[in-house]
Amino acid sequence: MRGARLSRHGPDCSFEAIPRRYELTDPVLWKLARIVHGTGLDDGRSDAPEAPGLDVVLRGLSMVCDDERGLEPTGPVFDGLYEYFRRALPQGREPA
Repeated sequence: MRGARLSRHGPDCSFEAIPRRYELTDPVLWKLARIVHGTGLDDGRSDAPEAPGLDVVLRGLSMVCDDERGLEPTGPVFDGLYEYFRRALPQGREPA
């Protein structure tokens, strides 16, 4: 949305605008932001291998759910991604 503080700004997607606007430094949040960037923008800035899979999941949900109903399952999806990377990043590998 034009003029909104937390919408797309320059090369950043709206998901990236949030941590940038509030100066958040959580590396897991920025990892998720790179993944989300790759789902919505085909500009070559995101090389996250998870982006195509997440894109398929989110597009599929949009095909079977209206916006309000589609938000219900996305919370646990993003919470799960956050937890996965919260455990994986310090180890430098997939968590057990």
